[in-house]
Amino acid sequence: MGAECSIAIIHYAGPPIIGGVEITIHHHARLLAQEGYHVQVIAGRGNHFHPQVDFHKIPKIDSRHPEVLLIGEALARGKVPSQFANLRDDLIAILYPLLSNIDVCIVHNVITLHKNLPLTAALHRMSNEGITHLIAWCHDLAWRDTLYTPDLHSGYPWDLLRTPWHGVLYIAVSNHSRANLSNLTGLEEKKIGVVHPGVDIADIFKMESDTLNLIEKLDLLNADPIILLPARITRRKNIELGIQVIASLLRYKPRALLIVTGPPGPHNPANIAYLEVLKKLRVELKVTDHVLFLYELGKEGEPFYVSDAMMADLYHLADLLLFPSRREGFGIPVLEAGLVRLPIFASDIPSLRESTVGHIQYFDPENDPASVAESIFEYLKVDPIYQFRQRVLNHFTWQAIVKQKVIPIIHEASNLSEKTNLG
Repeated sequence: MGAECSIAIIHYAGPPIIGGVEITIHHHARLLAQEGYHVQVIAGRGNHFHPQVDFHKIPKIDSRHPEVLLIGEALARGKVPSQFANLRDDLIAILYPLLSNIDVCIVHNVITLHKNLPLTAALHRMSNEGITHLIAWCHDLAWRDTLYTPDLHSGYPWDLLRTPWHGVLYIAVSNHSRANLSNLTGLEEKKIGVVHPGVDIADIFKMESDTLNLIEKLDLLNADPIILLPARITRRKNIELGIQVIASLLRYKPRALLIVTGPPGPHNPANIAYLEVLKKLRVELKVTDHVLFLYELGKEGEPFYVSDAMMADLYHLADLLLFPSRREGFGIPVLEAGLVRLPIFASDIPSLRESTVGHIQYFDPENDPASVAESIFEYLKVDPIYQFRQRVLNHFTWQAIVKQKVIPIIHEASNLSEKTNLG
């Protein structure tokens, strides 16, 4: 679908306003735009926040607009003032040109929350007239919140918040919310979608833009596990063992990825030849897509050098450190990995024993690669931190949520809209 589909997102406020709904809008909008959809955000507060996303500020959509607040005070007393219909009709006139050519309109909270009931009523009428197809994204339910129920009354327009709208897809943000929404509206739970909010790795780890580009370019979030080998390419680093371990690990983990961070060592010309040996081994073992030499990723054939800042990002991104050196003067990478709580599999050599004193997983650097791979798999299989981390990466990053949940829902809504127009 992509560029063939236009999407509007409506809420009282939009980014860069800070709030749970606004953060959801920010990530949905930017990621949908990156997937090729034409996206516009319509809100009462906020500003243009992404170069690929159109932003329309309509002050009367804001829950805090003076006219909305005045009408809301009367509604809270159970009175529907004459200004209600006037504002509803004004909003229809304003929204009509924005939504009449939109395939799908995602409405956050307005269909189940009472913060701007004239806006709710305007969208209800536009939905009934088939001007656009709505997805009701329900974060909060006014009729199920004791803080709000004193301001709600039987009849129109309050009942719009608890009556299912014809032809509208309803989305809850958790299974618990779905059960409440079903109980409120009478909709069957199976007819209500669930799309959780997500997390943003870039925000949590404060990653460098170069790292984020690398993650996107190489689809690193799809790797499982990411194994970091932070070393210059010299023979004593025993990188061939790392490649052989990955080849064996693929039996258990078909998406495993080894990232070798360093360039060839600068003091011995033979290190360039060693890199060629490693690349040949990578081909022979059929793991070219599973062993990544960052040194090769420079633009226009130039070498790529990992900055200290990117190195810190890679420690946070990785699931495990593999350090197969035959000799080390000391072994700083294992200490850096320890600081970020990264599981470590390293050679059982005196210098590493000295610094780690038994707190890591050791192996003989001359050992059978298959046994090292099996040890890694058995460790990860029972490590609760790794297991939960993979659950988050697979299901709760914004990228995963948009691809796995949001886009299919947009397709469903668009298809439903087409059938309605035909029918």
